[in-house]
Amino acid sequence: MREVRLPAFAKINLRLEILGKRADGYHELRTIFQTVSLHDDVRLRKTRGSGIALTVRGNEGLSLEPFQKNLVYRAVDALRRELKIGQGVEIELTKKIPAGRGLGGGSSDAAAALRGFLKLTGKKLAEERLMEIGASLGADVPFFLQGGRALGIGRGDEIYPLPDVEKLAILIVSPQEIHVPTADAYHWVNAPELTKLPGNPKLWRFCALCWSLQGSGLENDFERPVFRRHARLERIKRELLQSGAREASLAGSGSAVFGIFPSPAKARRAAVGFPQDQTYVCESISRSKYVRLIQGRAG
Repeated sequence: MREVRLPAFAKINLRLEILGKRADGYHELRTIFQTVSLHDDVRLRKTRGSGIALTVRGNEGLSLEPFQKNLVYRAVDALRRELKIGQGVEIELTKKIPAGRGLGGGSSDAAAALRGFLKLTGKKLAEERLMEIGASLGADVPFFLQGGRALGIGRGDEIYPLPDVEKLAILIVSPQEIHVPTADAYHWVNAPELTKLPGNPKLWRFCALCWSLQGSGLENDFERPVFRRHARLERIKRELLQSGAREASLAGSGSAVFGIFPSPAKARRAAVGFPQDQTYVCESISRSKYVRLIQGRAG
């Protein structure tokens, strides 16, 4: 096999609760992830050399950091070291998911690169070890190795699959002028130090909810502190609801905001109301469909 192509899907957080700050400096989370059809594209091709070549296309304004720091490069580099493979690889990443908007594009790209490189080389790796490598790259990467709808705990890197819900029609609004660094968003939350998690009633309310078949309502603990500093994001949420969204929420730590609509047609009509922003009409992706789609096309 000389080439593999596969999509790297975005995510939204249907619920995101921050329980407090842990002793290791990270925050303890309870979140429900959901993959959506908006996606980047990753292509991996064998080369005669022994190095990793990465080309990134699309999404003007992407970081100009050295390519060795890109999560896709780091993912393939980690697997080559793990499997002791000297095979050279050329990677082309085509970006469609807006960067730095809470949609998980970088982490999804890394997960796709991990799956794609294994398929390209025909190598096997225990799923538990693959998840460990993913977690070392970023807290959201383990989720993107599974997809669908899932509970994330710890830093969000401990993943438990949840039953899929009915397909959701989603409109994502990405304001180009607002960027919310994740580190800043956590600082604004100013969560208290964790004491004894089992005694936290918020934890138990969340767990009772997320193991239900349908769940009830969107919630995101980042909204209050982020909206306080970026009032336009709160206005976008309000406008989504006024445009017919059943529910709306900040995506991750922002700055994208999404609404869930009764139908794709209503989501498309609502998108017209945000001419100054990037908008994406998409749908939720079930776990079975996700697994099928990330198998990749071989060439």
